[in-house]
Amino acid sequence: VRRSGGTGLSNDTAYGAPGPGRNRGLVSAGPACGASPVKRVFDLVLAIFATLVLALPIGLIALVIRLTSPGPALYGSDRVGRGNRIFRMPKFRTMRLGTPAVATHLLDDPHSYLTPVGGFLRRTSLDELPQLWSIVRGHMSFVGPRPALFSQDDLIELRTRRGIDALLPGLTGWAQVNGRDELPIPDKVELDAEYLARRSFGFDLHILWLTLMRVLRGDGVSH
Repeated sequence: VRRSGGTGLSNDTAYGAPGPGRNRGLVSAGPACGASPVKRVFDLVLAIFATLVLALPIGLIALVIRLTSPGPALYGSDRVGRGNRIFRMPKFRTMRLGTPAVATHLLDDPHSYLTPVGGFLRRTSLDELPQLWSIVRGHMSFVGPRPALFSQDDLIELRTRRGIDALLPGLTGWAQVNGRDELPIPDKVELDAEYLARRSFGFDLHILWLTLMRVLRGDGVSH
């Protein structure tokens, strides 16, 4: 069994996943928690609006990545979604081609693998912008547990035991605004479970506001 043993940030070269749409084979500890109609409408409207408003910056970021580093601007990371089903999550590429396919914190010197603009994109969370498409498609929500890498067996198992896998993964979440990259996995799962118990539209708005504040300050990003 592969253990992630830490924060589990993707290194942009995740391969060997079970494949999009396939279930991890774990049994959920709780009932499915489908997004409420209000939450789904909010996600869809905000994601489409944000995509239109940010279309130019998104295009410029893609261009800068292509000009400063060989390889594509985007990459697809196989992640674990609701019900432990694998989906392909898009991100802007922040690591050089040929980076070992392990979580970032497991690399000997993560900074040496970053593209010229990779560190900036991660600090500002701009590498996450392509996930607006995942929200439009219904694979993600704006707020929920951050989607685990397909190889993070310890995180996936702990979340499944607590019924957290019944939630849609989020662009941000309660754990993100309470530590982000700095949290050990057990603490992250506890915060995810707290979100499961407290989830509401008002709580989601509170988390989105805290996320904006943390991003503007660059808090909690280790690589």
